[in-house]
Amino acid sequence: MHRPPVRAHPVCVTARPDSRGPAPDETGRALVRAAADAARALGGYAGGVYLRSGTEGLLRLAVLSGLPGPLFRPWWRMQVNRPYPVAEAYRSGHAVHLPDAESTMRLFPQLMAGLPFAFGSLYEPVTAGRERYGVLMVLRTASPGTPVGPADRERLRGAAAALARELARLTAAGAPVVWDGDPLCVDPPGPAADAEQAVDRMPQALLSLDRHGRVGFASAGADALLGPEAAGLRGRVLWEALPWLGQPAQEDHFRAVYMSGEPLGFLARHPGGEWISVDLYSGADGVSVLLAASGPPAYAPGSVTRPGAGLGSPADRATAVYRPVAMAIALTEAVTARQVSAVVTEELLPAFGGRQLAIYLLNERHLHLAWETGFPTGFLNRFDGVALDVRLPGVETLTSGRPIFFESMQHLAAAYPGIPMDTDVGARAFLPLIASGRPVGSCILGFDAPRGFSPEERTVLTALAGLIAQALERAQRYDTEAALARGLQSALLPARLPVLDQVDTVARYLAGTQGMDVGGDWYDVIETEPGLLALVIGDVQGHGVAAAATMGQLRSAVRAFALSGSSPQEVVSGTNRLLIGLDPGQFASCCYVLLDPASGRARAVRAGHPQPLLRRPDGRAEVLDLPGGVVLGIDPRAAYPVTELTLEIGAVLALYTDGLVEEPGTDIDVGVERLRAALAAAGPGPLTETADLLISEAGQATDRPDDIALLLAARTPGGRRQG
Repeated sequence: MHRPPVRAHPVCVTARPDSRGPAPDETGRALVRAAADAARALGGYAGGVYLRSGTEGLLRLAVLSGLPGPLFRPWWRMQVNRPYPVAEAYRSGHAVHLPDAESTMRLFPQLMAGLPFAFGSLYEPVTAGRERYGVLMVLRTASPGTPVGPADRERLRGAAAALARELARLTAAGAPVVWDGDPLCVDPPGPAADAEQAVDRMPQALLSLDRHGRVGFASAGADALLGPEAAGLRGRVLWEALPWLGQPAQEDHFRAVYMSGEPLGFLARHPGGEWISVDLYSGADGVSVLLAASGPPAYAPGSVTRPGAGLGSPADRATAVYRPVAMAIALTEAVTARQVSAVVTEELLPAFGGRQLAIYLLNERHLHLAWETGFPTGFLNRFDGVALDVRLPGVETLTSGRPIFFESMQHLAAAYPGIPMDTDVGARAFLPLIASGRPVGSCILGFDAPRGFSPEERTVLTALAGLIAQALERAQRYDTEAALARGLQSALLPARLPVLDQVDTVARYLAGTQGMDVGGDWYDVIETEPGLLALVIGDVQGHGVAAAATMGQLRSAVRAFALSGSSPQEVVSGTNRLLIGLDPGQFASCCYVLLDPASGRARAVRAGHPQPLLRRPDGRAEVLDLPGGVVLGIDPRAAYPVTELTLEIGAVLALYTDGLVEEPGTDIDVGVERLRAALAAAGPGPLTETADLLISEAGQATDRPDDIALLLAARTPGGRRQG
């Protein structure tokens, strides 16, 4: 009898082996064990498992161990086509290892923008054969500059394999493993913190939180500081027991201390009107919270509507809901410097009530105007190209690394006598654009009327300036690397294909339209020995210069092995070992077909590559079922079986990369079937027209995340040439 899919509990629950609360089902117990065991084995403070859901293309966080689940609600759902490491691990089937914030920012800036804290993270796909269940995740303290070691990689791989076997067993028993509810929030590995170590002699209130934010201990000082609120603290989540500590602006503080372990402090306002200083100190087993009475913050003039009323300016109100993560998401979708500047104009100015924006970029110790809006035409030209020794606020904010705020144009004129100004009324903010300690440029925000800048505003604007700098630096790097990668791609792909009797070959290549628009797809047609022809197609993981360079090395290796007379199996096996020796951690798929045009006999080898298509002379098209080995670059002992097939006269063989058949949120088999139907419908016309037809839909797409390679080979009676 068919059993319904295994699903999660509808709420985020805390599960312990001895808990009297709702117990996880069999799938939940397997996930809980895997997350806890993986975190413990890798010295992590948290672990988790994402599982596929009942919604196509959507992963859900099924288990979270060692972190307060509600604080990370924005990451409970993950689309598989998003630029996040969880999605990348699931899509590619390869592990993602991020030892520190620098590597995370470089490879997955969207994750770092939403969680801008120093932490390390590892992601391992949970797969059994062709079945993809989800991703096992471990979070731990950052190890700057030190890559994840082979022992830790193996431990994580082993934990994911064990979980995959358990989920496969459940699936075989008739229970498809999906997750459509909220995550199970479980205790971290290791002993719970002993909150009784806190001392009651301190005049401040000292609280001890576990990894879920629950108060395990409150010192005697809490009674004096918090009054009746202190009585209901134990056993409750801190920001639920004290809602004035659960405002949106404060959630980032708690996320930061749980993720990075770095101590931090902030001011919070008690409902009774008193200001409380909050200091957070994180450990492996929880967080210590020190609360003390404090004086009010020193707000800038004009930033509050009336004394004692709290933040009241439009910008102050905006900061409560306008989060750096919102702008970060938009910034990470921008690729060029112009796109970054447009995002800043559309997102930043309305949120803070600004009217003018200028962005200057640093080049050879001079600042050059890259973007402006709202200023009088030509006004900023006089500042274009200024050197770093000129005394201007846009220069000094960069050289000092500190933002500069002027609440009126009179304040600006007094600080910089003689500076040209576009208006007598308004306010200005000058923000340094610095990414990972490297100067990128400066940003100017203009306001039509005098205004104050509260401490919260200054903090948020400074943080956003850092995100803008990272986006601009990335855009500049993309521009440079894309130009180099395009040159490499053009030089390394075949300029023309060989022209032979009894076989026509046609190839097409389309670059991606997102981010780094050059990838590692390649194709080749090689005359290996008299009368034989090798058809090759491959796809190197990643994009940009590294992928293009690896592609060139692999194409050269395949060509060298093929020209030496090696068998198809020897060609692919030798290339696999060469890739492992050249660049451990780099992967590539490949399909190699050795064809005898005279007889039509062919021998094919596949290494993790999509199955070829074959159109028969009568017009029927089919997806070939070639047994294959793992992708190149994984296992030096991998075996690659050879399949024999025959191409009749009039038959067409189609080799392609996954960019032609993959669509975000859609199973790849759907794309393969669509391509097969298109090949069948193409008819017996010229091969060039068939190739153009097969890529026409992809070629018209403006949002193409991956590059595409297509190689067609058709047997002919001889004497007919297309090339």
